[in-house]
Amino acid sequence: MVQLASGTQFGAHWVRVLALVLGLWTLVGTTQAAALKIGLAAEVTTVDPHFFNTGPNNAFLHHVFDSLVDVDADGRLISGLAESWVAVDATTWEFRLRKGVKFHDGSELSAEDVLFSLARPAQLTNSPGSYTSYTKPIVASQAVDRYTVRLRTATPYGPLPLDLSSIFIVSKKAVEKTGTEQFNAGPAAIGTGPFRLVAFHKGERIELARHEAYWGVRPEWDTVHFRVLASDAPRLSALLAGDVDLIEAVPTADLARLKTNPRVSVTTRTTWRTLFWHLDQFRDRSPYVTDLAGKPLDRNPLKDVRVRRAISKAINRQALVERSLEGRAVAASNINAPGIFGYNSEIAVEAYDPAGAKKLLAEAGYPEGFGLTLHGPNNRYINDAQVVQTVAQLLNRVGIRAKVETLPLSVYFGKARASEYSMALLGWGSLASDFTLRSIVGTPDADRGWGTWNWGRYSNPAVDALVQSALESVSPEQREDFARQAAKLALDDVAVIPSHHQLASWGLRKGLKYDGRVDEFTYAHEVRSVK
Repeated sequence: MVQLASGTQFGAHWVRVLALVLGLWTLVGTTQAAALKIGLAAEVTTVDPHFFNTGPNNAFLHHVFDSLVDVDADGRLISGLAESWVAVDATTWEFRLRKGVKFHDGSELSAEDVLFSLARPAQLTNSPGSYTSYTKPIVASQAVDRYTVRLRTATPYGPLPLDLSSIFIVSKKAVEKTGTEQFNAGPAAIGTGPFRLVAFHKGERIELARHEAYWGVRPEWDTVHFRVLASDAPRLSALLAGDVDLIEAVPTADLARLKTNPRVSVTTRTTWRTLFWHLDQFRDRSPYVTDLAGKPLDRNPLKDVRVRRAISKAINRQALVERSLEGRAVAASNINAPGIFGYNSEIAVEAYDPAGAKKLLAEAGYPEGFGLTLHGPNNRYINDAQVVQTVAQLLNRVGIRAKVETLPLSVYFGKARASEYSMALLGWGSLASDFTLRSIVGTPDADRGWGTWNWGRYSNPAVDALVQSALESVSPEQREDFARQAAKLALDDVAVIPSHHQLASWGLRKGLKYDGRVDEFTYAHEVRSVK
């Protein structure tokens, strides 16, 4: 060890040198790049923004790409790459682009990039989950000038701006130069979003760097590192060990413990995902409905609105939320969450009324009840298998001898979409009630794209007419009024049985804040540091 004698020329020299070194260290520390590490609950399968329409993909893609219209954390439409839009007439929409928006390669966004991006989903014929449902209403498109786009629909279609919030805008030049297959590799992944792609390792990790010329609010983070941690235990362990700064989908069983940990914080909010029950309403003999001896019934009781209402009254939603869901949900009255466009606040949560349920069953001709098997997934929603089991127990209390069969999602959805079940659980999230009604209770029609998730094949021409009126309304006020009317009519008829709205949760290291989003997405550019 060298001892410095302050007061001597030699000692003073080394004191000055040491001070200079310490000052440099301090300077390096203050200019160190700000990095954010996020643990994802599901895999991102592609960086191609028009190839596979899934929630995890879309949540990530918002970091690299922008859309014409955006959606804020509460599910409200806000401007994106289009600073404004207007319905010129009943079938023509005009979008005015922001000027000076830069792609990651420095080129400027133009109307040609927009038209190219809107046409591209239909060209990807091998897509496992297409985005064409959002672009299908468009029958003609035109670049009026460099910063103005006009889109025409065959019939009046009010939700087009909302549809376009799901279509990401890519660089025409980059895609044509590199080819579609170069998105995951990086060269084609040129967007205008807050971050640019650095590396994509499918199923493992993704690395981003801040887009310094981003047109919007500057992100706090120089770099973002995503790790795919699909299993609950490793994801939570990574947060507690400091390997990641934020995780999504905090495991339910660990939520209470995590809230008491001084090194982390938890954000929770009600999301758009609503769980409800589909009931077989199209077959005279339903496959999982029997008499009390287990023999198939010749008459399907689920086609009787009194039986459907009895089942709804038999479900104690508050107990379900508190016990089976451990407080991670709120009881539902609608098939969209509160705050979502078209939500009808005049519809009340069905009160738990077992006596009323028994009375309705007797009026329908089933005073002793009947047999019914409930189906649901066991790996998709919060405590989903437990939810199915609890509802079965509640139905048994009113005379419906209920059995339970839960299956992995990979098996369950295929069977449910083929209408193989009599009573089946589904979770659904949407930013507009008329969209949900069209898919969930609209009379199935493949050509129109209606009833694509209508497992019970409910059909009511009056509901269809109101939904159609909503979709054709270019006035937001008229559209929402029609949607609310349609929701009330469908739920008065017990088209489906709403159960609960899920809560989403995020775990963060101390010193970070994330308010959460109604769409359950995790956005690095909305995470910020706090003192």
